[in-house]
Amino acid sequence: MARAFSWLQATAIAGAVALVPVATSASAAADSDTYHELETFMTVFNRIKASYVDKVDDKKLIRGAIDGMLASLDPHSSYVDAVDFQNMQILTTGNYGGLGLTVTMQDGAVKVIAPQEDTPAGHAGIKSGDFITHIDGKFIFGETLDEAISSMRGTPGTPIKLTIVRPGRDKPIDVALVREVIVTKPVKWEVKDGIGYININTFSETTGQDVRAAIYNITKSLGHKPLGYVVDLRDNGGGLLSQAIEVSDAFLSSGEIVSQRGREKDDIERYYAKPGDDAGGLPVIVLINSGTASASEIVAGALQDHHRALIMGDRSFGKGSVQTLLQLSNDSALRLTTARYFTPSGRSVQEGGIRPDIAVPQISDPDYKSRPVFRESDLRKHLVNEVKADNAILEEDTKPDPRFAATPDELKKRGVTDFQLYYALQTIGRLSRAPAVVKK
Repeated sequence: MARAFSWLQATAIAGAVALVPVATSASAAADSDTYHELETFMTVFNRIKASYVDKVDDKKLIRGAIDGMLASLDPHSSYVDAVDFQNMQILTTGNYGGLGLTVTMQDGAVKVIAPQEDTPAGHAGIKSGDFITHIDGKFIFGETLDEAISSMRGTPGTPIKLTIVRPGRDKPIDVALVREVIVTKPVKWEVKDGIGYININTFSETTGQDVRAAIYNITKSLGHKPLGYVVDLRDNGGGLLSQAIEVSDAFLSSGEIVSQRGREKDDIERYYAKPGDDAGGLPVIVLINSGTASASEIVAGALQDHHRALIMGDRSFGKGSVQTLLQLSNDSALRLTTARYFTPSGRSVQEGGIRPDIAVPQISDPDYKSRPVFRESDLRKHLVNEVKADNAILEEDTKPDPRFAATPDELKKRGVTDFQLYYALQTIGRLSRAPAVVKK
């Protein structure tokens, strides 16, 4: 049976038997048009084989045609071969030699979605929205995404140089890195000022149970319940849909978490929370930014709609589509967008993303105002959301906010290197000190 995946989840399905209706005159005409287009395709195929300056491999031509056809649909539908399977397994189960980057292809260029925390890419200061133009001095524009990823991976301890083009910078940036063993550790936790801090980096096979373990271990380390929790989903590019549901369920005791809706009106699948809130009803703040995508947006949207958490930071990436992996052969499959997902209140995050309850800029980052932001709506052929919000107006900074007036240098002197996290912790602290409301 097919299962949907969010951003990078892969699950194969068996073939299905369909009833074939009797052709009508309209469908016959449509079939005739389709056959004509296929004849045109074969004509072009044969002309290339016969007349191109170099001999061309048939498989290369057909793969190019398939890739082009899927690219005309949306940025997330694609043909999956054995190498792609391996890449997806790495991203959902972890452990490889590389740099720790999540990347995509945009108009023939490799674009960074997010660097992974505590990896060579993260330490080198590579940022969301950067374009990688050269690897070890070789110009990679026009290469496939798989070729670029394969070049960046390699034996741990080996050096590599990337040339980065960053919008807003006049000159390219050369970054020297050393490959490391990238161990995908989906969840990290610690206690900060009596508050449980849970950093979720990706939604892989164990993320849900790791979050529950983090909640338990935070209480155990303190010897009592914390004041609340800060759940950090910043720069989390997503992962398994099932784990997004499990993480949401850890903070909810009832209600819908997410629904996915296909082409037909009655093609709706809903997922619900089970009884029991692992966090015991304590205050929760969820941090998001423009790198918070897909499965991360499911969690943020569910907790926001149920008023279970305060969402803080910047507007999220805005990927609200579901991909299903359809098996074609033993070593190939079709990753196809088959549904959109919706938050419990019926919101689609496609294009618009999740808007924070409290917009908190990362003022500890010196270039937070000038650095361009990369989101789903910037991708070519992205799915269009029928209901759009005017985010330009929502995000317009017309009045200075005294809460966010400090400069990076002033914050550094105060020992604040991550202002969004600092503000979230301060907010939880204020909530815990608030006097109880007594009803008379």
